[in-house]
Amino acid sequence: MAGNSPRVGVLALQGDVREHLSVLTALGADAHPVRRPEELAAVEGLVLPGGESSVIDKLARAFGLFDPIRAAIAAGLPMYGTCAGLILLADRIDGAIAGQRTFGGIDARVARNVFGSQTASFETDLDVPALGESPVHAVFIRAPAVVEWGPHAVPLASLPDGRVVAIEQGALLGTAFHPESTGETRFHRRFLDHVNARRGADAPAL
Repeated sequence: MAGNSPRVGVLALQGDVREHLSVLTALGADAHPVRRPEELAAVEGLVLPGGESSVIDKLARAFGLFDPIRAAIAAGLPMYGTCAGLILLADRIDGAIAGQRTFGGIDARVARNVFGSQTASFETDLDVPALGESPVHAVFIRAPAVVEWGPHAVPLASLPDGRVVAIEQGALLGTAFHPESTGETRFHRRFLDHVNARRGADAPAL
């Protein structure tokens, strides 16, 4: 990779890690799995993949990553969470198991598994004005939904019934669906835009 490519990570504790690494690499990023605090410290942005939010929470604590990720969010590190990753970025959860925690950062309440079991998975096209006129083909697998959000969080997409399924707050982005599984790259591009904007802001004045 070119030396100027943004170095980004995918939290590689559980879930669809390879798919995210593939999309990010195809978009020109220097993408790496992140399993240890020192690997987190070496990246300029982090993707939290789909999987099981409670399992990722437990593994993050076991691998010593929970507090470093929370600190990175507080310090402004761009992050993109899909499905379980969206839950992990939300400040509040509906349907959490006992003791479950999130990294937080997005002032929102997210409900787990609102669409039912794996057999209730579905696909649909979403209007996402922030990404242009072409609709986003979205795949929902045991997906969450945003049911409440604060004044600094911005809904980006919703279903016809009004349930919000994509949201953004500053450099934090979350989707209830899996763009990495359909060839949709615009959310990953938006994440990388946040990474590059932060790189520019951190660059020394010439």
